[in-house]
Amino acid sequence: MNIETLIVGPIEVNCYVAYDENGDGVVIDPGDEAEEILDVIRQNDVNIKYILLTHGHFDHIGAVVKVKNETGAGVVMHSNDQFLIQQAPQQAAMFGLPAVQTFDVDQTVKEGDIVTVGTLQAKVIETPGHTPGGVCYLFDNTLFAGDLLFFDGVGRTDLPGGSTPQLLSSIKNKVFNLPDDCRVLSGHGPATTVGREKRQNPFISGAFQ
Repeated sequence: MNIETLIVGPIEVNCYVAYDENGDGVVIDPGDEAEEILDVIRQNDVNIKYILLTHGHFDHIGAVVKVKNETGAGVVMHSNDQFLIQQAPQQAAMFGLPAVQTFDVDQTVKEGDIVTVGTLQAKVIETPGHTPGGVCYLFDNTLFAGDLLFFDGVGRTDLPGGSTPQLLSSIKNKVFNLPDDCRVLSGHGPATTVGREKRQNPFISGAFQ
């Protein structure tokens, strides 16, 4: 699997373009700067089949409409976060940022669903806590984790629908059950691994005792 990473928007969201050897792929969390995302897609001659959303916060969805219109890709998300799409303009205003265009989700996913793109398969893992409908997408040994888990951090839970107990349960019972060498590509910040965060994440230490 080939992965191109773009850091987009004022909140510096990691947007990923992932594709197989034949150029079939997905965009994960196109948060802003649609033209830059589309440039990467064109430069690598990627046929985007889906836009995969880890959750519905405004900073992760700002470029969805334009990327969808240009590529024809279907938008995929968990149904429990659909209310956040409609609230996106208000979310952005809370942070003093321009309004984000709302849109309809084309396909909802749930725990255990498999999203197939070319030779790639992504397993959907429900990981609520940062948002009610937060999910991770597991491609082989690479986890696109959204804002659930970061290098030395975890997602905030003080926004509508957030829950610290749910977040910690998702990390412990879903992510930390994966192999230690599983690569974690988060919604913000550098890449990490499951094992590294088990051992060194200061927000995890002591939480599961």
